[in-house]
Amino acid sequence: MSVGPFPASFVTWSIAASTVAAMFVQPRRIPEAIWACVGAGLLLVCHLISFTEALGAITKGYDVYLFLTGMMVLAELARGENVFDWLAGLALRAASGSRARLFTLIYLVGIAVTTVLSNDATAVVLTPAVYAVMKRAKGNPLPYVFACALIANAASFVLPISNPANLVTFDNHLPPLVTWLRIFLLPAGVAIVATYLAMRFLFRRTLQGKVSSSLESIRLSSAGKSTVLGIIVVAGVLIFCSATARSLGLPTCVTALAITLVITLWDRQALFAVGRGVSWSVLPLVAGLFVIVEALDSAGGLQLARNLLERLTEWPPLAGTLATAFGFAVASNLINNLPVGVIGASALHASPMSGNLANAMLIGIDLGPNLSVTGSLATILWLIALRRENLQVSAWSFFKVGVIVMPVALFLAGLFLSFTSPQNRHQAAEPKRSATNLSHTVTNELRQIIPRESTDTAHAISQ
Repeated sequence: MSVGPFPASFVTWSIAASTVAAMFVQPRRIPEAIWACVGAGLLLVCHLISFTEALGAITKGYDVYLFLTGMMVLAELARGENVFDWLAGLALRAASGSRARLFTLIYLVGIAVTTVLSNDATAVVLTPAVYAVMKRAKGNPLPYVFACALIANAASFVLPISNPANLVTFDNHLPPLVTWLRIFLLPAGVAIVATYLAMRFLFRRTLQGKVSSSLESIRLSSAGKSTVLGIIVVAGVLIFCSATARSLGLPTCVTALAITLVITLWDRQALFAVGRGVSWSVLPLVAGLFVIVEALDSAGGLQLARNLLERLTEWPPLAGTLATAFGFAVASNLINNLPVGVIGASALHASPMSGNLANAMLIGIDLGPNLSVTGSLATILWLIALRRENLQVSAWSFFKVGVIVMPVALFLAGLFLSFTSPQNRHQAAEPKRSATNLSHTVTNELRQIIPRESTDTAHAISQ
C-alpha cells in the first residue's frame, strides 16, 4: 500500500513526526490536543489506519483515561479548596526568607505530591500554587516552577502510581509493590537527589538572597481539611491496589469522584468548579497519541523496538542498561513518552528480554522527558498550567536546563538500577490484539508488504 508516490510507512512516520513537531513548536499557540487529534485524523483520511483499528486504539486505553480523570479531578478539587496554596504557604514560612531553603522545601513537597498523586498532579496543581505564592512574595518564580516540572518526572517511578506511563509501559501488568520498591526505590532516590543538585547548581545565582515571608497565612476550610483526608484515602487505595496487582484506573476515578461528592456537603459549588477547572483536553490528546502509535506499530515501530532490544540483550549488563535507558529517553522526547511506552510494552510482550532492560526502559520513559517540553504528558500539562497564569516558558529555555539535568540523573539511575534489577529474562507473551500491540501475524505481513511496495513505487517513478 502507498499514498501517492510514497510508501505508506514513510507517510505514517512523517505524519507522526510532524504532529510531535507541531506540539513542540505550537504554531499560532494552537493547543497540543488539537495537533494530536489532527495527526490521528490525517492517518485515518490517508487510510494508513482503519477506523476499527483507531477505535480499538482509543478504547483499549480506558485504564489510562480513568486514572488521568481521577487524578485530575482530585487535583482540581485540591486546587479549588486551596490545599496546594496552603502547602506552598507553609513552605514559604518555613523557609524564613531564604530562597535556597524555599527551593528545597518546594522540591520536597513536589516529591510527596508526585509519589502519591502522580506527576500530573504536581504539574497541574502544585505549579500554579507555587507561582501564586512567589508572585505574592515578589520573588523570581522560574527556579521554583522548574522544580515542579523536573521533580514531576524525576520522582515518577518511586511508586507504580506515580506516573500513568508506568501503567502503559507494563501494559496493566505492574510488578507487585514490594518487588517494585526493591527494584526502583534506590534508582529513583538517586535520580531525585541528582536532579536537585543539578538544579541548585544551575539556579545558584537566582537562589541567593532573601524573599519576603511575611504573607498572610492561608487557613484551610472544613472542605479543605476534608480534601486533605480524601487525598490520604486515595493514596491508601492506590497503594493497596498496587500491592495486590489490581488495576489502578477505575479505583482512582471512582474514589476521586466519591470524595468530590462528599466535599459538596461543605462546598456546594465544588462539583461544578471541578468540572469547569479540569483540563479535559488531556483525554483527546492521549487518545490521539494512542491512534498515532497504533499506526506506527503497523509502520514498523514495534519491529524496530524489538530488534533494538534483542541486540541489547547481547551487550554487557551495565552497557545494555544504560543504552536502553538513554535510547528510550531520546525516543520519549521525539514522540512523547506515552507512545514510546506503548511501543515498548508491545516489544516487551513480543520478545524475550532481560528484566534489567525492561526496567531500564521504564526509567528512560519516566525520567528521560526532563530533557524537553514534549517529553511527557506531565510537562505538557505544566506548560498549560503556566499559560493559565500568563507565564511563558519557551521550549529552548526548558531544553537548556534539561540538557544538563536529565543526562546526569539518568546515568546515575541506570547505574544503580544495574545493582537492584534482576537479570532474569522476560518470556515473550502470547500476542494479543490491543491498542498497544499488533499480533505477530499482522506485523509479519506488514514487514513483507512494505519493502515490496517501496520497490514497486521506486520502479514506477523511474519509468
